[in-house]
Amino acid sequence: MDKLETLKYYFGHNTFRPGQETLVDALLARRDALGIMPTGAGKSMCYQIPALMTPGIALVISPLISLMKDQVMSLIASGVPAAYLNSSLTPKQLDLATERACQGAYRIIYVAPERLDTLSFRRFAMQAPISLIAVDEAHCVSQWGQDFRPSYLKIADFIESLPKRPPVGAFTATATSKVRSDIIRLLRLQHPVEASTGFDRPNLFFDVLRPKDKEAALKDLLRKRKNQSGIIYCATRRNVEEVAVKLEKAGYQVGTYHAGMSDRNRQENQEAFQEDRIQIMVATNAFGMGIDKSNVNYVIHYNMPRSMEAYYQEAGRAGRDGSKADCILLYSGADIFTAKWMIDHAEPNEALTPEERQAVRQEDLRRMEDMITYCTGGTCLRSYILRYFGERAPDTCTTCGNCVRDQAREHLFPFKKKPAVPKQEEEQPVDPDNLFELLRHCRLELARQNHVPPYMICADKTLLDMVRKRPRNPDEMLDVDGMGVKKIGKYGSAFLLVLRRYAASHPGG
Repeated sequence: MDKLETLKYYFGHNTFRPGQETLVDALLARRDALGIMPTGAGKSMCYQIPALMTPGIALVISPLISLMKDQVMSLIASGVPAAYLNSSLTPKQLDLATERACQGAYRIIYVAPERLDTLSFRRFAMQAPISLIAVDEAHCVSQWGQDFRPSYLKIADFIESLPKRPPVGAFTATATSKVRSDIIRLLRLQHPVEASTGFDRPNLFFDVLRPKDKEAALKDLLRKRKNQSGIIYCATRRNVEEVAVKLEKAGYQVGTYHAGMSDRNRQENQEAFQEDRIQIMVATNAFGMGIDKSNVNYVIHYNMPRSMEAYYQEAGRAGRDGSKADCILLYSGADIFTAKWMIDHAEPNEALTPEERQAVRQEDLRRMEDMITYCTGGTCLRSYILRYFGERAPDTCTTCGNCVRDQAREHLFPFKKKPAVPKQEEEQPVDPDNLFELLRHCRLELARQNHVPPYMICADKTLLDMVRKRPRNPDEMLDVDGMGVKKIGKYGSAFLLVLRRYAASHPGG
C-alpha cells in the first residue's frame, strides 16, 4: 500500500492534513523531521504512517503513561499491532511484551524516556530492527520549555548507541524559536525537514472574563453548556477540591484530578471522563497531557496559568475533533500572587547550576508577565496568542471575546457571547429524530463491549459525517471520514443497523 492507501485503510482518511505529508515523506526517505503542529492537527499520524510502511519496529518516546496507553488503545482499535513499555507493567508483563516485540508482534512500541536507560531495554534495542524513532512532546527536552524533563536529555545518547541510526522525528504542539533550537540541538537532529502548520486553531473561541464572583460566573457558563464535555483547570489542589465540592452541591457530576490523589483514584476519574460517564473534570495541570479525548467542548481556566505555553496547551484540549469549542479564562488579580508563589516554590531542578536555576526563574517570571498582559490587555486574544508564538496575525478576529465585544459596542448591538457561524459551517443535516444521538448511543454500547472509551471507536465528527452521508453498506461506509477498513470490519455492522432502521422509519428523510 502507498501512503494514501495506508491512511485510508487504518485510519479512514482520504487526504492528509496540512503539514502531515511533508513529515511522512521525510521519515519514509529516512530523513530526520521536526513537526510543530497545534493540538488536534494530527502529529501522531506523521510517524504512524511511516511506521506502518517501513519494515521493523517504530519506537515512540513519550513522557506520560496515560498518553501511551491512550495511543496504543487507539492504534489497536484501528487494527495496528502496538504496545507500550513503562512502569505501569509488572516485571513479568514487561518481559512478555519485550519477548513478543523481539518476535515481531508489534509495529509500534511506545516507551517512557526513563526506560531507555534500563539494561533489558538496551539489549532489546541492540537486536531489534528499529525502523524509526519518534520523540513526542519534544519540547520536554528544553529547559526553556514549560514541561522540561531531564530524562529527555538522554535520548540523543540512546539513539547514537544503536547499531544503525534510524530516522528521528520530533513533534510538539508548542515551541517558541528558542525551544525549537533546543529540540534540534539536544536531540541532535541531522538537517531535519521542518513543518510548522501554524498555531492557529480556528475552531476555538477564546475569551477572558473578570467576574466579581468566579463561582457564580463558572456556574453560569456551565448552565449554558449542559450535556457537554469539559475541563475546568485550577491552579492548586485546594482550588480543585473547593470547586468540585461546590459544583457537586449544585447538582453536577464531576471528577477531580491532581497530584495529591492516589494513582488509583486519578485513574478511575480519568477513565470515567474518557468514557463519558462524567462530563466535567476539575483538575490541576497534572491532567490532560496524555488525554486524546476528541469531544471536549470547552476548557475553562478558573485561575490564570503561569505561561502562555501552558495555557495554549491546556486550552487546546478543547475541540480536538475540529468541532467548535470554547476556551474561557476567569481572571482576577489574586491569580498573580498564586502564580508567583508557585514559581518561587517550584521544585528545583538538580540538573542545573544555581545560575541556570536563577535564569529559568527569571524566564518563568517573564512568561507570567506575558500571561498577565493576555488577561488584561483588552486586545485581540487570538492575535496575541499567534504573535507570542512568532506568527503574523491580523489585529482583530471574529472568534475571541474581546473582538466580539468591541464589534458589538462599535455597532450598539446587543453583546453576543459568540460570533455568527459562517454559513458553510452551520449547515447541519436534517435530523428530526436526532440520528446523531442514536449513533452516539450505538458507539457507547460498542465502547462498553470492547472496553474502550467511546471516542476510540470514532469521533463525533465521524458520526456527523455518517448522518450527512447515510451509508447503506460497508462500501459506502468507506466514504465516511474516520472509518477505515479495519474499523468498518469491527464496528461497521452495528452503525449500519442503526442507519438502516432509521431509514426504514423515515422514508424520504
